Amino acid sequence: MRHEVTESDTATTVGSGDVPVLATPRLIAWMEAATMEAAAPFVGAGRTTVGTAVRIRHLRASRVGELVEVTAQSPSTADGRRLTFPVQAVDGSGNLIATGEIDRAVVDRERFLAAVPAPAAGR
Repeated sequence: MRHEVTESDTATTVGSGDVPVLATPRLIAWMEAATMEAAAPFVGAGRTTVGTAVRIRHLRASRVGELVEVTAQSPSTADGRRLTFPVQAVDGSGNLIATGEIDRAVVDRERFLAAVPAPAAGR
């Protein structure tokens, strides 16, 4: 997945820092989107995946306007319900921006949503 860093992607805008470079939370969201795509072959009808763990090292800053290529490889671990995806991000010059792993669990969509508690009244 290729993304161009915009002002809305910066640490300043997201609130995770005070510099106008790619925010780590935005980078992680892009990486999670890549794992959703990579998980498709492991998910049947009525099922989806949910993120359960993120282990990312954000190694290099990316300025507004830079292109970032995010990839998720086939799962390094797949035990039926748990999938672990190696992920990385590279800038337009081929520099490694981030690397790590993201875990996802395969769940029944309706059962998962039914188990999520309703918000408390008055909050």
